Amino acid sequence: MNTTRTLTTAAPWPRRSLIWLRRHWLGALTVILGLYAGLPWLAPIFMQLGWVRPAEWIYLLYSTQCHQLPERSFFLFGPRPMLSLQEVQDVWRSTLNPFILRQFIGNPEVGWKVAWSDRMVALYTSLFVSSVVVRFLRRGLRPLPIWAAVLLALPMVLDGGTHFVSDLAGLGQGFRDTNAWLAALTGNVLPAAFYAGDALGSFNSWMRLITGALFGISIGFWALPYLESLSRAAHPGAATVSRS
Repeated sequence: MNTTRTLTTAAPWPRRSLIWLRRHWLGALTVILGLYAGLPWLAPIFMQLGWVRPAEWIYLLYSTQCHQLPERSFFLFGPRPMLSLQEVQDVWRSTLNPFILRQFIGNPEVGWKVAWSDRMVALYTSLFVSSVVVRFLRRGLRPLPIWAAVLLALPMVLDGGTHFVSDLAGLGQGFRDTNAWLAALTGNVLPAAFYAGDALGSFNSWMRLITGALFGISIGFWALPYLESLSRAAHPGAATVSRS
């Protein structure tokens, strides 16, 4: 065992790096996922502190991966955690153009926008938490069956797809904005605010959060244990050496 460790130490640094990554890839990935999931929350914190340039870089980075529509995003340091489309129009611009609306990052009165949408927050937070769980249970955890992973991922595909089709009629104009179908299905037994719009606590908000979280769980508990099993099969002595 000591001989193996000595040989590893004597190896060139590129090889040592690969050996280290082979042994600790899941821990490294967990740290990366934590940073990736947490960085969007720093944008509103930086804006509140007056650190505008770092915040702008974060908004720009995540704008390549998310629509960043303000009515579907969380806000920090304001009176409410989310704004309605009408409120955004009142404090920003009276427009339904998503390419203009996504530019609104907030102000001192309503707070500052998290750098990606509520669905992405739920997805990557659940993926990060899943990676932490897999990291600690890695040796006794089997990959989620592929059918179960697909079943968990499907709700987000359906919810995101219907949002997309609804938005083709214009933001605030589609069938997912009123959810009249749901109101009729449930006999209007719930408050009107639950059926309409994207506010926190509405049907649309709950669906984005829940389906995003389920999608992250499906990836985390299928892909990560599967990759870990492949890593152990390819390098059966790595885990033993790393603990010596």
